[in-house]
Amino acid sequence: MPAVGMVGAGQLARMTCQASVSLGIGFRVLAGAADESAAQVCAGTFLGNYRSASDLRAFAAGCDVLTFDHEHVPGPLLRELEQAGIPVRPGSEPLRHAQDKRVMRERLIALGVRVPRFAPVSSLGEVTSFAAGHGWPVVLKAVTGGYDGKGVWICAAPAAAAEVLSHGIELIAEEHVPLERELAVVVARSPSGQGAVYPVVETVQREGICREVLAPAPGLPPGTAAAAQRLGLQLAAELGVVGVLAVELFQTAAGLLVNELAMRPHNSGHWTIEGARTSQFEQHLRAVLDLPLGAPALAAPCAVMVNVLGGEDPDMYARLLHVLAGDPGVKVHLYGKAVRPGRKVGHVTVLGSDISALRDRARRAASYLSSGTEQA
Repeated sequence: MPAVGMVGAGQLARMTCQASVSLGIGFRVLAGAADESAAQVCAGTFLGNYRSASDLRAFAAGCDVLTFDHEHVPGPLLRELEQAGIPVRPGSEPLRHAQDKRVMRERLIALGVRVPRFAPVSSLGEVTSFAAGHGWPVVLKAVTGGYDGKGVWICAAPAAAAEVLSHGIELIAEEHVPLERELAVVVARSPSGQGAVYPVVETVQREGICREVLAPAPGLPPGTAAAAQRLGLQLAAELGVVGVLAVELFQTAAGLLVNELAMRPHNSGHWTIEGARTSQFEQHLRAVLDLPLGAPALAAPCAVMVNVLGGEDPDMYARLLHVLAGDPGVKVHLYGKAVRPGRKVGHVTVLGSDISALRDRARRAASYLSSGTEQA
């Protein structure tokens, strides 16, 4: 059987490892430390540095296909692996669009896809000039390296922008979009060109972190949902993505805008483990191995996922008994990560037909795991 190697050993790799078991394929992870989330459960763990060419080559030598649970491997190293004949999926060229926000936005504009208005900035004068045309607040984003709200600053005035500029990182300025809500669509594409698309979901963000995912997005007009799904499939094909692609969207009065791309399993697709016929993790493995893709349809009328954030008490397992006994229908996923306040350390998913009731149940379960109190 083939062996898939995933660079990175976070929770995405951990859940992909679980999906590999039922498919009977080999699965390896490149971990920076033995206590990382996936390294705790994956027999094929290789310890090394994803920024080291020699470590990447040694890891890839035992794999038929290389893929990723993050976007941080330097492009030159990926190209070196490709030149050595190692299948890298997605490849270095598609992955640039998830690694570099400026490259992504410029490419999408060239494809006729709507994105928030933006401009590269390196001085306070350029930021204030952008604000003169688009208004305050201005959103400043790190061109590379941002995730989970890190690398994004909403600046209400020049003083706040000056503080961000003092960090000396490459930035773009972006308009502060008057959005109605945030949506996401997860698609998968294989080397043979087969595509699959999941229902469009609503993502609920607070303080730059995804807190909830509602599947399907409540009240979304069928035409808008179909347009978002077509857009996801179009982008996967145009950018040459192999594997899972998550497209984060802003829903506005004027239509949909693309906010971010992720070329890997994504937080907006965690609900698919129980909530879809084929999970995004199994789908990613099928895609990178060029196996026939699985059905992405909902397994129930609705699914709600709520992320579990760390609280002050690190003994989360002691609270698991209450959650499992209090609502046997809740599915709990804990990632084996050290608990720190505000850190994503797990998620819960519930399925049913009443999305309001599902949100209440999922919120209560996640809250109790975090803090020992049921806050809906």
